Amino acid sequence: MRDIKALQLATKKYAVENVYLSWWYVLSTLAIFAGLLTVVCLDLPLALRVSASILAGLVTTRFFVIYHDYQHKAILQGSWLAKVIFSVFGMVALNPANIWNRSHNHHHKNNSKSFGASIGSYPLMTTDAYAHAKGWERFRYGLARHPATIALGYLTIFFYGMCLRSLMTNPRRHIDSALSLLLHFTIIAFLAVFAWDIMLLGVIVPSAVAAAVGAYLFYAQHNFPEVKIRERGEWNFVFAALHSSSYMKMGPVMQWFSANIGYHHVHHLNARIPFYRLPEAMEGIEELQTPHTISLHPRIVYRCLQLKLWDIRRDRLVTFQEAAQVA
Repeated sequence: MRDIKALQLATKKYAVENVYLSWWYVLSTLAIFAGLLTVVCLDLPLALRVSASILAGLVTTRFFVIYHDYQHKAILQGSWLAKVIFSVFGMVALNPANIWNRSHNHHHKNNSKSFGASIGSYPLMTTDAYAHAKGWERFRYGLARHPATIALGYLTIFFYGMCLRSLMTNPRRHIDSALSLLLHFTIIAFLAVFAWDIMLLGVIVPSAVAAAVGAYLFYAQHNFPEVKIRERGEWNFVFAALHSSSYMKMGPVMQWFSANIGYHHVHHLNARIPFYRLPEAMEGIEELQTPHTISLHPRIVYRCLQLKLWDIRRDRLVTFQEAAQVA
């Protein structure tokens, strides 16, 4: 394998966008989302409206990944229109740019080299730290990594984690979190009065679906059976991309809905690669072609969700039950 510098240099030719293609993906995704919301708002059979609502949530997941690319400066930099579109999206989606950039950039710079911290990622304790933790600390830790917390990401991660907590921690620094909460819940309150069914199917359900899918994807991309974690002195950027980030193999439909975020090891090697060039980069760089692979198969999802603690002696993530057996 090439050294760190050579491997990072090999990614640079892929970190170039096609502006027209970027706009096509942005505008076509928005058009599909608008079409689905139109179906939700029309007087059509309930089953059709509910189906459109769920699909709108999945399309929101796709647009979130595109928003994520914009924040990484991978696409459409310098465009005032793109800035407006993504700023509005971030505010409406309870994910304003200020807290997102601070937490997510921290995640990229510290992926799998720290324990305990939860800035931009799910907290992770070692088996030894957990064994010596107080009951309240164990409860909070278990809750943070609980499947219900991931499934309810709309409330736990975006409403509370991204907006409310950041606002309470530093109101001046995160005034956009207050604006995001105000905008999001003003829309809900207005619709609750005049069109409660549109509020439910046009806002609540899509937001809940998008948050749950996004929260799980982010979890599984760094919490999978073969993940490797190293202390800061042994950590390097390339190791974290190749061994602490997964490749989530998906079919073409989910690959579209997730905007290629399953190529997460490629993304962590160079976050400036546009999402639509990630498959090309994986195909063109030999070192990226044998990743740690997971999928959305229920058995794999269950296995990933069971992983709770880092066992330094066994050099892998373990379940609470496995940790208890050793103790």
